[in-house]
Amino acid sequence: MINKVTYHFLLLLAGLLPVFLAHAQSYHTVSGKITDAATNEPLTGAVIAAPDLKKMTSTDMNGTYSINLPEDSVTLIISYFGYLETQRKIFVNKNIQLNVALSMDVTEMEEVIIEGNTEKNEVTTTQMSTITLTPKEARLVPALLGEVDLIKVLQLKPGIQSGGEGSSGLYIRGGGPDQNLILLDNAPVYNASHLFGFFSIFNPDAVSNVRLYKGGFPAQFGGRLSSVVEIDSKDGNKEKMEVKGGIGLIATRLSVEGPVKKGKSSFIVSGRRTYFDLFTRRFNEWNKDNKDFQPIPDYFFHDFNAKFNTSLGEKDKLELSAYYGKDFFKYSTGLFNFNFNWKNVTASLQWTHIYNSRLISKSSFIYSQYDYEIKNSYANFLFTLGSGVRDFIIKSDFDYHPNNKHIVKLGIQATSHLFNVARFKASSQEHDVSFESGKTLNATDMAVYFSDDYSPHIRWKINYGVRLTGFINEQSFYHGIEPRMSARYLINDKISLKASYARMFQYIHLASNSGASLPTDIWYPSTATIKPQRSDQVATGIIINLKDDNYVLTNEIYYKWLKGVIDFKDGAEIFANQDLDKEFVFGKGWCYGNELYLEKKKGKLTGWIGYTLSWTNRQFNEINDGKVFPARYDRRHDISIVSSYKLSKRVNITTTWVYGTGNAVSLPVARFLLQDVSATTPNIVPIFTDRNSFRLPSYHRMDVGLVWDLNSKRGKSDLTFSIYNVYDRRNAYFIYYEEVMNMQGIPVRYKAKQVSLFPIIPSVTYNFKF
Repeated sequence: MINKVTYHFLLLLAGLLPVFLAHAQSYHTVSGKITDAATNEPLTGAVIAAPDLKKMTSTDMNGTYSINLPEDSVTLIISYFGYLETQRKIFVNKNIQLNVALSMDVTEMEEVIIEGNTEKNEVTTTQMSTITLTPKEARLVPALLGEVDLIKVLQLKPGIQSGGEGSSGLYIRGGGPDQNLILLDNAPVYNASHLFGFFSIFNPDAVSNVRLYKGGFPAQFGGRLSSVVEIDSKDGNKEKMEVKGGIGLIATRLSVEGPVKKGKSSFIVSGRRTYFDLFTRRFNEWNKDNKDFQPIPDYFFHDFNAKFNTSLGEKDKLELSAYYGKDFFKYSTGLFNFNFNWKNVTASLQWTHIYNSRLISKSSFIYSQYDYEIKNSYANFLFTLGSGVRDFIIKSDFDYHPNNKHIVKLGIQATSHLFNVARFKASSQEHDVSFESGKTLNATDMAVYFSDDYSPHIRWKINYGVRLTGFINEQSFYHGIEPRMSARYLINDKISLKASYARMFQYIHLASNSGASLPTDIWYPSTATIKPQRSDQVATGIIINLKDDNYVLTNEIYYKWLKGVIDFKDGAEIFANQDLDKEFVFGKGWCYGNELYLEKKKGKLTGWIGYTLSWTNRQFNEINDGKVFPARYDRRHDISIVSSYKLSKRVNITTTWVYGTGNAVSLPVARFLLQDVSATTPNIVPIFTDRNSFRLPSYHRMDVGLVWDLNSKRGKSDLTFSIYNVYDRRNAYFIYYEEVMNMQGIPVRYKAKQVSLFPIIPSVTYNFKF
């Protein structure tokens, strides 16, 4: 007969037996790749879910995924926004390779416009403060002069500002343009602008998607304080040849893609060129005999993208991509000739290897170059000024999925920098005179990182990691520890709460005395005098899916501390100055704000409303008597409203309206007369008060566009009409003061004058694909 102790022990054992059996149950890994059925392009952010097991994962930037499932019969649902949902029923009794090609939902896409990450993935992922953009979405936003610009579309999202009218610069959460890490196929881009900042260098026909991180930075990224912008170029169609392009008012573009070996390897080649110079040259030629005629400067740019990728078997993939872009500016009149050229060059080679279903490695070799050169000749004298930076990068990244609760990423990177600072040459063959100055600086930075996306509970998901960095040159050695953490709490399948913290170090700096990133700005490394910059950012937010996932509402609050912020001392000289470290002053800053975003993703009417309330402050002992002052790009209110309406199967109407508080500027409040000893040469000296104590007028503008799909038996084509600045708002680009003279020619007062760039501008672009 069983005694009472034995009875309770057997009862407890019987109760725990299901738990032991559950933990003893075998798990296997299901992994693979999700692609577009028509082009074989990888789909980033596709969701792979096992609803009965309450498990879900999503694809990475290469379209690959991995999920650990128990040994059982499992139904997987694979979905991606704008594509037909697919189910796969599998029996998991071993590690399984499952590749799925999704087809676009043609009936739904007649109404759906907005793309990107699916709503479920936005709610469930730990990543916050992230924006994903596709070229298809960008093409539906009215564009300046009809030229689609991915960066300008990003400026319509909360927390992201432009540097001014028409500028493609990014000012993110209080950071400057030098604090953005812009990566094109993993290669850093140091000047991402054409036409003095009015257009970005990224051809939408060559780009697959764009991701911007403005907070909660993953550990694999570093080197900048404010943001990371990842641009992935298209792989090319592995199934058939395609030709696409467009003809607009200022530029023509053409792209060719197709298989090298069908289903295995592919290529894509894209190019653009502006042609304003063809008209200005002819116009200047016609008026060359007119003595009062002032020649129009000669300007154009061209750029080229190319990518080749191939599968080296089931476990290896090789990708080679390259970019070349150059701007040409020329002005000649009489004895004076001025030439200004700048260029970007990038190249990257990436080898992806799948060791097994749990471990993937990506090894990359990267080259990046940015240079500018100014040639100025007068009579027999020639002056040349230039600067630039070149990077050689090697890196290895590993994705490891040990089980269903952990996704581990780790890697190592080394970069060799070469800075050419203020190369200046002057010569005259007639007088046998020559002069040359400038210097070359070398530096190396290194980084090792680790992160783990940990799912301890169905409601909790935590991403924690650390990045160890070092920077060394002939003068100094710096190092930093950059902890990263983000967490998500799932209230239900529609609502999640998120929070993040990230520390970033920046070891290279942009020497600029202007409010925007211009081609003449100089990149300069940290030295014994110039310390690294550092930022610490915390953010919290909520994301809600509304009305059957038709709407997404997000709200984020952030606070960012900046240390070692760099500015120029008063009267600094950067032109042809090779000792720039003597011209800097160092201070601190802090930025904080609230970002509210509502997006409608489905239906005939789609679009979003974004609102940002923010403060951006700086403080330097040597500037403004040590008092706190707002940064030039401090903007209290920033609003954007973007809509797209499917009027019919062939006609789509889009509108954009933006509003922003005017930029902070320094303006004189008075002037006094200063005479020399003889009292014959008076000088009028302006009097300034606190730095950036005035505001430009508020900025606002409306754009409208219409996309008309044309019937074509051979392919697809459309006409895109757009009107920039519909109600002809003359927004202030800058303000200057004009002297008002009396009858004796003596200035008696000064009158403020506003310079505006763009009035109402209509444009039309013809796009084709066959």
